[in-house]
Amino acid sequence: MDKNNITILKIGGSVITDKSADDGAARVDEIKRIASEIAGFDGKLIIVHGAGSFGHPQVKRFDLTGKFDHTGSIITHMSVRKLNTMVVEALNSAGVNALPVHPMACTVSNNSRIESMFLEQIKKMLENDFVPVLHGDMVMDSELGTSVLSGDQIVPYLAIQMKASRIGIGSAEEGVLDNKGEVIPNISNENFEIIKEYLGGSANTDVTGGMLGKVLELLNLSEQSSSTSYIFNAGNSGNISDFLKGKNIGTAISGVKI
Repeated sequence: MDKNNITILKIGGSVITDKSADDGAARVDEIKRIASEIAGFDGKLIIVHGAGSFGHPQVKRFDLTGKFDHTGSIITHMSVRKLNTMVVEALNSAGVNALPVHPMACTVSNNSRIESMFLEQIKKMLENDFVPVLHGDMVMDSELGTSVLSGDQIVPYLAIQMKASRIGIGSAEEGVLDNKGEVIPNISNENFEIIKEYLGGSANTDVTGGMLGKVLELLNLSEQSSSTSYIFNAGNSGNISDFLKGKNIGTAISGVKI
């Protein structure tokens, strides 16, 4: 595998936390298992993880998608940081040279969309064989004061800026499912309108748009970069290591050149 190619792996908050909990409940065994699967990979890797019950309930409690709140912003950021520390520590215990990168410290959004992100330290980390670990977070926002930044938005932004060659979205589903519960193998602009009606929000508290939000971000990414992303079940043992080994699993999302 070419070590100059960058892989981005997103680990859903619903996989590493109990998303139905009212406050941060981590799935410690899952975090350890995922860390051990990642440890076998020797290419350049950026990890982004969701906030799950360390972010979504807090955002809802303080109504942070609708208004600016100092206390809510701080509590939510400190909560997602806690989860990030657990993920980074598990990765290091498994032999991965992981370092935390908190979006609150390097990102400014405008009306909840990334306006700028300082990427120099991420580039240097990759050059020196570290694995940067980002996460869903509260960030400063030039219009709103602060806003929620989802891992689902961080992934395509980084993929474009860092020219990533492979993108994996490890969710709690086998992929994107149709109305019969079957995995849809490929999604592109050509079949999106049909598939859109199958895509609801998330089963638990999700302030970032659930599966539909993920697919829209990744379709947009594919149009801008001609890359393909894979949505697969990170809760199934072996899927993350299979993805990192180059296997195409779950649902592939790619744009169609018009």
